[in-house]
Amino acid sequence: MKKTPLFLIILLLLFITVPLMAVADTSPIVPKPGMVTMVDLGAHTCIPCKMMAPILEKLTKTYNDKAAIVFIDVWEEPDLAKKYKVSLIPTQIFFDKDGKEILRHQGFMSEEAIVEQLSTMGVHAPSV
Repeated sequence: MKKTPLFLIILLLLFITVPLMAVADTSPIVPKPGMVTMVDLGAHTCIPCKMMAPILEKLTKTYNDKAAIVFIDVWEEPDLAKKYKVSLIPTQIFFDKDGKEILRHQGFMSEEAIVEQLSTMGVHAPSV
């Protein structure tokens, strides 16, 4: 029986694994398991989405481990836009801890409205 050179085996493994790594799903996990989650589906180029960006950044820090605040660019993640049936951007979707959709809002959403919805869902902003 002839021995297969080691370099051929390594080369074969590379040809098999590299394409698999290229198609690995890098999409965010939404909703975050066991956590109230607010998902904002928008685009980096849309005006209302740009207006919401600093709000989302602030709320991400404020709610740190109490609620997940997730932004998804629908142009970069078209499958997620389709999955959540987004017809207008920005669209915000609030999920409870069990992953059930509680509220869907289309268009700009103020910080106050987001905080109020999270509070309604039992997640209160930490007092400063």
